[in-house]
Order: sequence, then C-alpha cells, then structure tokens
Amino acid sequence: MKRVLIAEDDLTSREILKVLLAKWGYEVSAAKNGLEAWEILKKPGAPNLLIFDWMMPELDGPDLCRRLAKRRNKNPVYIILLTALTDKEKIVEGLDAGANDYICKPFDHNELRARIEVGRRMIELEESLAKRNHELQEALDNVKTLEGILPICMYCKKIRNDNEAWEKIDSYLVENTNVGLSHSLCPECLEKHYPEE
Repeated sequence: MKRVLIAEDDLTSREILKVLLAKWGYEVSAAKNGLEAWEILKKPGAPNLLIFDWMMPELDGPDLCRRLAKRRNKNPVYIILLTALTDKEKIVEGLDAGANDYICKPFDHNELRARIEVGRRMIELEESLAKRNHELQEALDNVKTLEGILPICMYCKKIRNDNEAWEKIDSYLVENTNVGLSHSLCPECLEKHYPEE
C-alpha cells in the first residue's frame, strides 16, 4: 500500500487532500501542524511520501524539511511543499531546505496527482537502488573470501593454486584474500634459528 503523510493546518485543505489521496489509492496519515507531523515521522515505519504546507504553527514546512535532512533517514523520502507563496526566492528557499517539489495553492487536482506519482516512482527507484547496492556490497565482501578445501603439501606447506602450480602459503594468501601479512618469528623458530649462546 502506498502511504503518504499530510501536514496541513487548514482543516478544509487537509480534508480535501485526505479524500483525494484515498481516492488515488494512498493510505493517508494527517497532521494539523508541523510538530504533530514531526512526531509521526519519528516513529518506525513512518510514511516516506510527504506533503507539507509551507506555513503552519509549531514547525513550518521548510523547518520540517531541514529536520529530516539532519536526521539522515535510512529510508528515502520525497517531500512536496504546498504554498500560496509565488515569490521565486521563497520557492528556492523551500527547495534548498530539502523539499523535492512544490505546488502552488490553489492546486489543480490532476497536477497534484501527477507530482505525487513522480514522488512515488522516485522513492521506488531509490529503494531499488539501495537494495542493489546492498547486494553488490555483499558480493564484493565475498569476492576475496577463501572457501572450501585447500591442497597443502604436508612437508613444505606450499599450496596448490588454481593453475595447478605450488606456491608458498604467504604468497597465496596475499594474492587470493584481503589479508596483509607481516613477518615475525614464533618462539620455536626463534630458538631453532637464533639459539642463545
């Protein structure tokens, strides 16, 4: 189910948005001010498609955007600001605060639906990309992992590599793992090769 959070202090606007979004197949959570919206967003499993009114009591839309940006949410969010402001500087301020899009009030229903669908697709793409990156990282972590049985000479301790050649174990480990080696002497070899006089 597609989920969306509305933060709108005007009751009529909030109800219109709820009805429209439900009609378009969204599960809707609604807040009457920015602080109430922030409390919803702090909970696990909060919606990630967000519609914030610009001017609200407690916290306004851009303040909510800034708080979300600082939080470094693991889940992607897409924020649409609703605003009666038409001043381009204000719109830029909202986008700089972290909003992904804006729509001017009074809004056209079809335009709002189209912009929300863009947001939904963006979230799906980000989630898909994050999943793919996780899978690639797991694959990369396993690339240099030794697994299975290694043929080793019982006398000289050389290892047979994939080319059927025998090589020293330290060379083999450096070439086939993410291991770095530092050479030292164990107590037995120290006594054998450097006996105290």
